[in-house]
Amino acid sequence: MLLTDKRILVTGVLNDASMAFHVARRAQDEGAEVVLTSFGRAMSLTQRAARRLPSEPVIVELDVTDPAHLDALAERVGGHLDGVLHAIGFAPESCLGGGFLTAPWEDVAIALQVSAYSLKALAVACRPLMTSGGSIVGLDFDNSRVAWPVYDWMGVAKAAFESTARYLARDLGPQGIRVNLIAAGPVRTIAARSIPGFEKFEEAWDQRAPLGWNVKDPSPVAAACVALFTDLFPATTGEVIHVDGGYHAIGA
Repeated sequence: MLLTDKRILVTGVLNDASMAFHVARRAQDEGAEVVLTSFGRAMSLTQRAARRLPSEPVIVELDVTDPAHLDALAERVGGHLDGVLHAIGFAPESCLGGGFLTAPWEDVAIALQVSAYSLKALAVACRPLMTSGGSIVGLDFDNSRVAWPVYDWMGVAKAAFESTARYLARDLGPQGIRVNLIAAGPVRTIAARSIPGFEKFEEAWDQRAPLGWNVKDPSPVAAACVALFTDLFPATTGEVIHVDGGYHAIGA
């Protein structure tokens, strides 16, 4: 029970295939109290998924692009938080699938706000509840060194996401708040299915990951997130930890 007496806020649960759902379930299995967020039309989906967890959690309303929601988050959640999972990402259709040269700024701006700036917005909103320190973990897809097929402006957003995490680690570290990212291999989630040509990632991982990789198994990523929520990494912050079967380390 690695998370006994800890309280974790989990964003991004849409259904029981969501990566965030598996993080929430593993956190509960390790003794944590979990609070979920959702908003708008997604709320009913989150409520349905919440009933499939070992213990049905409270769900608070949060749209990370709405300043009013962010300002009210600490009051809505109440109590304290020991951990926060950022599992939020979105890019308009024009920004994916080969549209890098043609996507308009208005769409790119949405991708950057939702997928990168929201990490800072969420961290600041949760900071009043993390007076004893804690751990913020974000779900990433490594884009710091290479350009991927079809990922386009979402790749740029993820690179900004990684940089945002480093600056947050710098500014929140004095309060004992750690900020780390999990760079996951491809897993079949709703978000993945929304990317045209996602099967190209699956094929590459199957061929190159030295430990192998199962696109249907989110448990390695969930386990890594939970590990970062524990007290076992007290001096680790600003890191991007790869949970990808070793794919990132292989050149060809």
